[in-house]
Amino acid sequence: MMKYLLIAAVGVILSLTLKARQTKTYAEKLGWPKGARVIIIHVDDAGMSYESNEGAEMAIGNGVATSTSVMMPCPWVADFKHYMDQHAGMDAGLHLTLTSEWEGYRWGPLAGKAAVPGLTDKEGALWPTVAAVYFRATTDEVDREIRAQLDRAISMGFTPTHLDSHMGTLFAKPSYLEKYITLDIEKKIPVMIPGGEDLFYKEEAKNAAITRLKKEGKYADGMTIADPPELAKAKEMGELAWKGGLPVLDDLDNSSYDWVMPGIEKANDKELQKWYTDHYIENFERFSPGLTMVLMHCTNASAQFKNICNEGRKRKGDLLAMTDPRFKAYLKQKGFILTTWREVMERRLKMQNE
Repeated sequence: MMKYLLIAAVGVILSLTLKARQTKTYAEKLGWPKGARVIIIHVDDAGMSYESNEGAEMAIGNGVATSTSVMMPCPWVADFKHYMDQHAGMDAGLHLTLTSEWEGYRWGPLAGKAAVPGLTDKEGALWPTVAAVYFRATTDEVDREIRAQLDRAISMGFTPTHLDSHMGTLFAKPSYLEKYITLDIEKKIPVMIPGGEDLFYKEEAKNAAITRLKKEGKYADGMTIADPPELAKAKEMGELAWKGGLPVLDDLDNSSYDWVMPGIEKANDKELQKWYTDHYIENFERFSPGLTMVLMHCTNASAQFKNICNEGRKRKGDLLAMTDPRFKAYLKQKGFILTTWREVMERRLKMQNE
C-alpha cells in the first residue's frame, strides 16, 4: 500500500512541476523574477517621415520609450540611420513593410515590381491594405520582399535588434508568418511574436469586437467572442522561435492606435498630454506579469504632416505621454521594468551559453 501511495505522490509532484513549468512566463525564462512586469515601450514607423524620425528620437532620448523600428522602403530612412550612427547602441529593429497605406504619400517594394508583382498596385507602390496583400501576394513574394528590406539595412551598416510587422501584415496568413519566423531563426534576429498567454491582447481584441458588433446591431449579451485569428498560430510559432534560440513575448499592446479623444483637433498640447497619459496609465494597470511589448506611433507632427495623413494629433498624443514626467514617475512607482530588444536577446544568449 505504501508503495502505491509513494508512486501516486511522485505522480502528483511531477504533474504539479510540469504545470508550473508550463505557466512560467517568458520573462521568467529570461531571468526576471516571478511576477515581474517587463515592458518594451516601442515606437513604430521610424523612417516614414521627418516628423516620425523626430518623434522616435524624442520619445527615446527625452522620454521613457526604449525601442523603435524602421520602415526600410520609406524615403526618410537615411536620415534616421545618420541619427543612429550618432547614438550607438540605440535599440532599433526593422518594421517589415508590405503595405503603403496613405493616399498621396506612397512607397514601393525594395525587391522591385518585377520580383514581387503580387505586392505591387497600379501606382507601382505596395498595396494600401492588408486584405489586398492577403488576396494577391504569394508567400514567396512576401519572403523575397522582407529579405530585400533586411538586405538594405545590412548594406547600410544597420544591424537590426529585432524584426516586427507593419500593420500586422505578416500575421495575416499562416504561410506569411512561417516565412517571418524562418527568417528570424535563420539570421538569429529576435522577432515580435506574442507567443505567451496574451491576456491583455485577447481582452482588448474582445472589447473591440463587442464594440463593432454593437454598432452593427449584432451583439447579444453572453455571446461567445472568439480569440483574435492572428493569434491562432502565434503560440506555436512562439515555441518554434524559442527553440530556435530567440526570445518570445508574453503579450502585446497596440491599443492606443484605436483611442478616440473627443475634440482632439482642438485640444492644446497640455490637454492632449494629460488625456493620453491618463489612458496609458489605465492600460498599464491591466498588464499581467511577463514580457509585454507596447506599440505606439510617436510623431512630432508639423503643419505639413497633414499632407501625409490625418493622424498627426493622435501620434503627437503618444509622444507627449512618453515624455510626460508624470508617466515616468508612475512606471517607477509601480515597479515596471523597462527593457530593450537588445537586452532581451542578450539574456536569451546567456541562457543558451549557460
